[in-house]
Amino acid sequence: MKFTNVEITEVNVDNWYACCELEVAQEQQTHMEPNAVSIAQSKFEPNLRPYAILLEGQIVGFLMFNSVPEELDGYWIYRIMVDQAYQGRGIGKAATQLMLAELAESFEAKKVVVGYHPENSGAHYLYKSLGFEDHGDRFGKEMAVVKQLAE
Repeated sequence: MKFTNVEITEVNVDNWYACCELEVAQEQQTHMEPNAVSIAQSKFEPNLRPYAILLEGQIVGFLMFNSVPEELDGYWIYRIMVDQAYQGRGIGKAATQLMLAELAESFEAKKVVVGYHPENSGAHYLYKSLGFEDHGDRFGKEMAVVKQLAE
């Protein structure tokens, strides 16, 4: 899928290592697992779908979602990250919009849920700007926000 100069593509034999080399800023590292762990997780949990985020053909980020509904009867976003060198350019927002379109089109998702640490202000602003709503759901240390794609 493509959105202006940002696109997402499934992680595969040709791009998985580049995804593993990406890093978030140091202050964000406590908020998510390394991409290598997420890619390994997707091999043991076949419903997880890992994707590379590309900017003008270069891998600059990583995302992963579940292709079946889970808690709160929604499709969960497991990871979304943009390498520290590319943050603040709207890449994460564009990639998330592409992911939401993929979930709606390929999996007929009606509701999407994402959990994140409350102190992760970047995630908070991203999801709020995309219309995710906080209904008070909490899972351990994470808050879960919800977006209705269709009724």
